[in-house]
Amino acid sequence: MKTLGIVGGIGPESTIEYYRFILEGYRRRAADRRAPHIVIDSIDVNRAIAMLDSDDLAALASYLGDAVARLARAGADVALMAANTPHIVFDEVRGRAPIPLLSIVEAARDRAKALGVQRLALLGTGFTMRASFYPDAFARAGLALVTPSDAEKADIHDKYINELLRNRFLPETRDALLAIIGRLRRDERIEAVVLAGTELPLLLRGAEPPGLPFLDTTMIHVDRAVAELLA
Repeated sequence: MKTLGIVGGIGPESTIEYYRFILEGYRRRAADRRAPHIVIDSIDVNRAIAMLDSDDLAALASYLGDAVARLARAGADVALMAANTPHIVFDEVRGRAPIPLLSIVEAARDRAKALGVQRLALLGTGFTMRASFYPDAFARAGLALVTPSDAEKADIHDKYINELLRNRFLPETRDALLAIIGRLRRDERIEAVVLAGTELPLLLRGAEPPGLPFLDTTMIHVDRAVAELLA
């Protein structure tokens, strides 16, 4: 049986979701309903955010790489980072990792292709929405990503850092995000929304407007991890 390593704590609430959903998904698909082996290295989200704020991506890659190395020493055969934003340095971390890493971006891109959509909105932290790692990966598959306006990005980022990462999921924040999604659907003709922040599904799961699918990157990443463990 393979052992899965999870770099967690970025943030804590979504790490709990990963653990629960991986257990549920594995038990549902395993022939004998056994449970998988999972090792979690929970790092400090505030330290990671400080590195992002100072644009010290080398330090962030080193911090995450050290976490992956600890997971490998603890017996993990394959690992993932339980968050979207740290994938800003995914290629650097993967390049130095002693074990394979499962990319949330690649998994989300593959799901979008399977849905047959071409133009999607990208929501996440300001770091994710401003970076190129999502658009570049999707563009290689012929898919276009649209982001909110600069003012909307700033508001979403503020809510993400000061509410969602602090386990505050407010109805008024949900309504504000749905209003932004509605504008993007009207003005940008989006066909789906990538919830590229693993706390966003905690706020928006089940709130999809009719005919506009939300790509829940937590569940998409979980599905990829379960498939890898069962392979």
